[in-house]
Amino acid sequence: MVSSLPGAVQHGASHSSLFPGPVGLHPLSTLRAAPGPGSGFRTVLPVWTLTQTEEELYCTVYRDDNGWVGRPTPEELKTVHQYFQLDVSLAQLYHHWSSADPHFQEVSQKFQGVRLLQQDPIECLFSFICSSNNNIARITGMVERLCQAFGPRLIQLDDVTYHGFPSLQALAGPEVEAQLRKLGLGYRARYVSASARAILEEQGGLPWLQQLRKAPYEEAHKALCTLPGVGTKVADCICLMALNKPQAVPVDVHVWQIAQRDYSWHPSTSQAKGPSPQTNKELGNFFRSLWGPYAGWAQAVLFSADLRQPHRAQEPSAKRRRSTDLES
Repeated sequence: MVSSLPGAVQHGASHSSLFPGPVGLHPLSTLRAAPGPGSGFRTVLPVWTLTQTEEELYCTVYRDDNGWVGRPTPEELKTVHQYFQLDVSLAQLYHHWSSADPHFQEVSQKFQGVRLLQQDPIECLFSFICSSNNNIARITGMVERLCQAFGPRLIQLDDVTYHGFPSLQALAGPEVEAQLRKLGLGYRARYVSASARAILEEQGGLPWLQQLRKAPYEEAHKALCTLPGVGTKVADCICLMALNKPQAVPVDVHVWQIAQRDYSWHPSTSQAKGPSPQTNKELGNFFRSLWGPYAGWAQAVLFSADLRQPHRAQEPSAKRRRSTDLES
């Protein structure tokens, strides 16, 4: 799923050594995954690889170390359709957003087919905890090392061993925080371990997180914010990318800049100079009133476009130094 954060799929992640005969999934004009941590196919059995032509995306499924097994079954294709949320008509959404928003209409011309992935809640939660005060390359490395150290082995493909995302139990062990620090997660190691324990010991485990998919947006958001290392933005990311809350609008400094630069939006409190829980809610409401119930998807299009603009501001060097200091 939105940075190009780790594992983001632009027209689909591809492997260069696909065997012939993969199954066509969807025209590429309607399938470009919005960036987000862990948005790959390496987290659940079986392992999927994607490749592309100018017009279509193809998938191949690998079920074990013996290599390519054949065309995906109807049930496996259903899983892929759900993962890419192909039941959502982007054509209708783009038309609605463009009709309501001239700026979106202009920007979206070069960014057709951006859609949100339906990620696993556990993977999404802990990947976004790793994203705190971080950059794309480092987040990617952290999530990879996390999976290699604590996740189940899936298969070996092209001399690469793939691991699934760790379970809550694997991340809640007594030595996990120390191990994660050795893997380079820094202060985030404490949040990963503490959140896993909180879900297991205080909330009853995975069912609590899964039931948030059916809860109202505000209720799910509030519940997520009780977890260590989860603030307003991370909670919105999880709501949007894993909990069926398309109205959730994650706000970081770049979305804040988009709102002020392209929409002349300003918070009601003049003292507010950047994102905060209150201003995030206020800005989210602004975009929801503009774009409607799929506001989070529309924001993903503009965020993806902004990532590729030369004007995208770099964080001040002092802030980068402070973030680096937090790693210890």
